[in-house]
Amino acid sequence: MTIAVIVTTYNRPDALAAVLAGYLAQHSAPSELIVADDGSTTETRHVIATHAARAAFPVRHVWQEDLGFRAAMARNRALASSQSDYILFTDGDCIPPRDFVEQHRRLAEPGRFLSGNRILLSESFTSSALSRQLPLHEWDMTQWLTARWRGDINRWLPLLRLPDGAWRRNAPERWTGAKTCNLSAWRSDLERINGFDESYSGWGLEDSDLVIRLLHAGVQHKSARFAAPVFHLWHRENDRARLPENQRQLDALLASDRTAARIGLSQYQ
Repeated sequence: MTIAVIVTTYNRPDALAAVLAGYLAQHSAPSELIVADDGSTTETRHVIATHAARAAFPVRHVWQEDLGFRAAMARNRALASSQSDYILFTDGDCIPPRDFVEQHRRLAEPGRFLSGNRILLSESFTSSALSRQLPLHEWDMTQWLTARWRGDINRWLPLLRLPDGAWRRNAPERWTGAKTCNLSAWRSDLERINGFDESYSGWGLEDSDLVIRLLHAGVQHKSARFAAPVFHLWHRENDRARLPENQRQLDALLASDRTAARIGLSQYQ
């Protein structure tokens, strides 16, 4: 099975550098990594080129013009450029532990998508970790427990590793909580639903839309919790002015059985 990691980013090169360092250090390397760039400046391009030169796998940069929050489009463009059987979505502010790709690969199952969780870093710890270039992807349990004791992270339980089992499949229709900072699915299933729906405007709910359409298409949820967390660097909240309209769009989807994105992946293929 070939696996592509798609990392979404926008003008946060220090965070992206920490994330890419984590993927270069994976126990089980991805087949390819694609940075889905929603309009960053040249500093981000330099960070990607530097890490691509060191990577043992292809690293590509898919850039689009900065015309506001268009993460769905960035992910669709990156997905269209990928060549792998299986797609792992994450964000440019989410650092992976060294077994992250390995765990998603191990848990992947036909007819299902995987949804993992995240550990939130505090504002001060994020600033310190990035300025000091701390290799958070290499930290062990003792270091993270110390960070929790100091209040640097919001929780530590996701760091526990539990084996695969029936419990991971006990909520096959679950869509709440599934976020594209830690989500993976088969490429064929993503193509069948036409990828992300670019009709969402601004921040919010385009990832929920994708998951609901996967469920409508018969692709069931499988939990990657207690196997594949990410360390989410602090950031200010995005502009949520368009969230009410996006919520109305999502409610309409929930009331339907639609599977395909109205404006989606097919335009790039």
